[in-house]
Amino acid sequence: MKKLGLFSLIFTMLFLLAACGSKEEVSTTTNASTEDKTEEESKEVTFTHEYGEVTLEKNPEKVVVFDFGILDALDALGVEVAGLPQAIVPESLEKYKGSEYTNVGSLKEPDFEAIHELQPDVIFISGRQAELYDQFAEIAPTIFVDVDYANYISSLEENFNLVAELFGKEDVLKSKMEELQASIDQVNKEASASESKALILLANEGKVSAYGPGSRYGFVHDVFGFKAVDENLEVSQHGQSITFEYILEKNPDIIFVIDRSAAVGGEVGAKETIENELVKKTNAYKNGKIIYLDAVNWYIAGNGIASTQAMTEEVKAALE
Repeated sequence: MKKLGLFSLIFTMLFLLAACGSKEEVSTTTNASTEDKTEEESKEVTFTHEYGEVTLEKNPEKVVVFDFGILDALDALGVEVAGLPQAIVPESLEKYKGSEYTNVGSLKEPDFEAIHELQPDVIFISGRQAELYDQFAEIAPTIFVDVDYANYISSLEENFNLVAELFGKEDVLKSKMEELQASIDQVNKEASASESKALILLANEGKVSAYGPGSRYGFVHDVFGFKAVDENLEVSQHGQSITFEYILEKNPDIIFVIDRSAAVGGEVGAKETIENELVKKTNAYKNGKIIYLDAVNWYIAGNGIASTQAMTEEVKAALE
């Protein structure tokens, strides 16, 4: 009886140990499953934009870009692209004219057949293609990027952070943004200390429109710190239409000129339009402070990392 009692005790202990081992095994398996799920989720990223929500895997391989600001940012961060519209490519991004990149049409007329054939993993578009969003989204996950000109730098950072997160380039972006912010701060410091007042003009086939604070090019005032010769200009994507008499009446000390005709292949140049007898009477003309900005950069390819750095250097010329 004693032997039987001993065997029963040993059997019970062995049974309990086996049960514990089984539980540990189940627990380990469950933990591994949870880790796998977390790892899988970390490979995906979700972005919310004006046209909805997009979820896609990080580090997409085939990238199509219809916004040159984003192309500029991708280039600065060392991310490869597969296709872009090659009809007009900024000089700073000239390498993307090469045959190793697929030409996907123009900014206003995408070649959907070429895009579909390329089978991209992600497509970036902006305002010029906004009406065609659904057609892009049928082909691949499409991210719409926009710029809030009333909050220019924070808006740019939001776009850059999106790109950096998608491609795991957060550290590279941090370094680039610190460099850019330092340049902007230096210009702002000098411009804010100056009493000179500026006017921003867009020249287009003999006509001119003006931009003030809060507008498409208002960051010259809002970010770079140049005082505006007119605080009450209409805030509009296309600027406020003005006359040359208006320019003389306001008599700006600095005039920044964006030549839309040069950017889109027009016939009448900005200098021919701007430097007439009335404008020649302004302080800006007399003091050699009519600054002709890089037309393609400002009208088509702005809102990038390198392009914003270049734009900063251009406006700085007015302070020299």
